[in-house]
Amino acid sequence: MTENRVLIAGAGPAGLVAAAALAEEGIPVLIVEQARDLPDDLRASTFHPPTLDMLDRFGVTEAMIAQGLICPTWQFRDRHAGVIATFDLGHLKDDTRHPYRLQCEQWRLTRMLRDRLAANPAVAFLYDAKAVEVAQDADGVTLTIERPDGSREPLRGRFLIGADGASSAVRKSLGIGFEGMTIPEIFLTLSTPFPFHEAIEDLANIAYISDPEEWFVLLRTASLWRVLFPTDPEETEARMMDPARIEQRLQAVAPNPAGYELRHRTAYRVHERVADTYAKGRCFLAGDAAHINNPLGGMGMNGGVHDAFNLAEKLAEVWRGADPALMERYSRQRRKVALETVQATALRNRQILNQRDPEVRRAYHDELRATAADPAKHRAFLLRTSMIQSLRDLEQVA
Repeated sequence: MTENRVLIAGAGPAGLVAAAALAEEGIPVLIVEQARDLPDDLRASTFHPPTLDMLDRFGVTEAMIAQGLICPTWQFRDRHAGVIATFDLGHLKDDTRHPYRLQCEQWRLTRMLRDRLAANPAVAFLYDAKAVEVAQDADGVTLTIERPDGSREPLRGRFLIGADGASSAVRKSLGIGFEGMTIPEIFLTLSTPFPFHEAIEDLANIAYISDPEEWFVLLRTASLWRVLFPTDPEETEARMMDPARIEQRLQAVAPNPAGYELRHRTAYRVHERVADTYAKGRCFLAGDAAHINNPLGGMGMNGGVHDAFNLAEKLAEVWRGADPALMERYSRQRRKVALETVQATALRNRQILNQRDPEVRRAYHDELRATAADPAKHRAFLLRTSMIQSLRDLEQVA
């Protein structure tokens, strides 16, 4: 027997936004999460303007703003020459209710959404339940979950959303390809309470610092600064994580006689991949299960939230009797964004920061300065990098 519900694998931002949007339509949802509770580690923290606009409907944006840090500008900088170009999101005041980036850890959003969903009797959570296998038939979907003790259990629903991360068991079980590339360097992220904004002149709260030897990124949250360094993959983990080595790298960013206090540190491989399709029968992919990219530009998590809203809107129509082929349009629309906006922007940002040829670097920097100096180009650039333009272009995708 098929339970009259939508199964959602993964309680990250994409999964919980989809659940919240479906619940608003009166559609029963079961959210399956591998962990014992929602993770609170430092993952994505940048929310773009249209994402904040979308989240307004759930009544969480104001609370996120209260807990986060509003960033009206962001920068490209040169490690030695300083500011190359500062981009002012105030140029988007007529395009969004939130003309700024918000630095707010994604776990704050997921907890707010869970609290909202807890009051809805049509929504259930199942923790300690790892999605391992998917099967589907004419009536519904069977998601097999595995418990910590190794036992397995089948769950039935009419549809399934796979929002279970980059290693998605849903995607793999459906046999959906995940083509792309792995970026050579390892990304090391460090969090410290050191006030870089007091130590570095004219520093915006979000800054991408170009350098032919070692580029890096500085992101400020309400309580910490996050520093992202690329690291040679040949460097051993022991050396990369060595406190003396980390201290040396941070001191090269800004001298700190007292020494750096670290709150968090993590290293990870970065991939650029997009699923071959986001829809297969009664199963759909969203978020990292559908696309992953480097974090330069803050588009991965935002793209996943945009996936979830698009997916939930169309799935609600299908639930009420619309042609299931509508879900193929979801796939076409969101894959186009992943390939042409998310991937393209993230890769270009890496190229600008990582470029070693002096002439090419100079050309990149001149282009950025010219864009920032021209109001029309400035706004058009921000429409693209804030992901507003990609949403406007969706209607052109049949």
